Amino acid sequence: MKLPLIAAALALSVSAPAFAQDVIGLWQTQTNGGQVEISRCGNSICGKLVNSDHIKTNPGMKDEKNKDPAQRDRTLKGMQMLWGFSGGPDKWTGGKVYNANDGGTYSGTITVISPTSLKLKGCIVAPLCKTETWTRIR
Repeated sequence: MKLPLIAAALALSVSAPAFAQDVIGLWQTQTNGGQVEISRCGNSICGKLVNSDHIKTNPGMKDEKNKDPAQRDRTLKGMQMLWGFSGGPDKWTGGKVYNANDGGTYSGTITVISPTSLKLKGCIVAPLCKTETWTRIR
């Protein structure tokens, strides 16, 4: 009788590290056809914009709405949109989220809902937050 319990415990211990990496990958955002590649950046995770409806129309589109005029000449494609998130495996906190639509940077939290979806929450100051659900592309 102990053998099935040991096998179940081993299966859980093997699947937990795989789930911890579920946040790493390419994600479809909820707005503007955005695609963000989330990866490890040292001890934290970060994400860069790899595509969007705007980039498809104009691959050289600039970050024109950035609140910092010195940053408005950089291109959106490849721009880091997420950085400084720590924690895991299913909840990442303490990070920053850049929103090119309004040029603002917000405090963020990423919560893995399943292997194929996550919730990204960005806040000016709680409770002034916006949450999006992103879907895994790969």
